[in-house]
Amino acid sequence: MNASKRKSEIPYILMALPAVAIFITFFILPLLFTIRYSLYDWSNFSPDVLWVGLENYRKLFSDTAILGGIRNSLVYAFFTVLLQNLISLPVAAVLNAKFRGRNFFRSVFFCPAVLSTLVVGYLWKYILSASDFGFVNQFLNHIGVGTVNFLGSGTPALACIIFTQVWQWFGWSMVIYLGNLQSISNDLYEAASIDGATTLQKFWHITIPGLAPAIKINLVTGMVSGLKVFDVILSMTNGGPAHQTETILSLMFRKFSEGNYGYASSFGIMFLIVSMALAAVLLGLFHKWERRLEE
Repeated sequence: MNASKRKSEIPYILMALPAVAIFITFFILPLLFTIRYSLYDWSNFSPDVLWVGLENYRKLFSDTAILGGIRNSLVYAFFTVLLQNLISLPVAAVLNAKFRGRNFFRSVFFCPAVLSTLVVGYLWKYILSASDFGFVNQFLNHIGVGTVNFLGSGTPALACIIFTQVWQWFGWSMVIYLGNLQSISNDLYEAASIDGATTLQKFWHITIPGLAPAIKINLVTGMVSGLKVFDVILSMTNGGPAHQTETILSLMFRKFSEGNYGYASSFGIMFLIVSMALAAVLLGLFHKWERRLEE
């Protein structure tokens, strides 16, 4: 590389330096410290910080509460992403058509996504409450069904949390699908119509392949966000009843709150590994799918 070319690259390097410095300061360094702390027995219960190696990680996989939190995180992420996309994709296809009022419906469906997840959790906790002021139970009592304690047992509580997050975020996925739908050429649909293709055939052979980038974005980011679920758990159930709706991050927060810092750090590293592995698998599958579409 000659001197003139190196000089021309200096402004770009200088512009990148702040972003690199922020990334190193707020991600790389905390990650390295977290890896280090996860190898120690460091807590408020003992004045000594002792090296324990991989003992914290061994304890993770023998702790039934931890395994339950991992299971809940995976169940939440899978069903939230599945239902969110099954709803948002056909809604986006309908709202991509030209008809009066479509912008109104787009706004209505997207509005919940701008709300704080914590606020949404408290709102739905109030609506689903088994107390006298719970709107859903007031209606059920009015029609003679009786009171249902939606948040009082593990499986129904987790199902309610999944429902609230699908309600909040399907509009976000819908907007991503809408943006991608508008980039698909109408010439493809016209050519398919001339060949006698049905609406379903057009959707399956033109729309779905054309939406590959949006599907990849929604599924990968949705799965990673699903694994990171914390605030809605905190606001709706706080991990209850009896820790049946705990997730990886809610358990990590609980361990930090209890002053068990080394053990909680091992949670964070495990969460990072699980998230990276899942994202790598999904990206690999989508890469194969996109290569197959190009053939």
